[in-house]
Amino acid sequence: MSDWKPILDAIVGARHGGGVEGLAARLRDLDARYPHTPEIAAELAFTLASSGDLNGALAAYERALVLGLASPAEQANTLVGHAVCLLRLDRPADAAAALERARAQFPEHAEFAAYLAIALHRSDRANAAFALLLDTLLNTSDDIGLSAHQRTLRNSL
Repeated sequence: MSDWKPILDAIVGARHGGGVEGLAARLRDLDARYPHTPEIAAELAFTLASSGDLNGALAAYERALVLGLASPAEQANTLVGHAVCLLRLDRPADAAAALERARAQFPEHAEFAAYLAIALHRSDRANAAFALLLDTLLNTSDDIGLSAHQRTLRNSL
């Protein structure tokens, strides 16, 4: 086990237990001690975004992604966090580009399509956003009525 892992687990555990005081400072300290650890950068990014430091979060998300997360689940979550951060910074075109890349990497993750629809809508591409949302709904719903009308709904766009 890596030297940093138990420390990160303790910090993240404190967050889940409601202990958020000083969390960003503890993560920054750990990140400074282990600057090439994408898991630490990703947790720092999430914490900074949650506290409203969007520019700091964006830098940490981007560093985590460049360093490369080993777990596909962590990679996907970091990609979502990065895109949401871009949306919150009112950079919908950048968010859309990031989400398109994320969808190519993780086509089975419907959350990327949902966030991409938001980015497209904020980029004044309402028709593309609506079509994407409808397609996502039809691809992910088990509703019998939607299944029965899927072809007509798709052809109505």
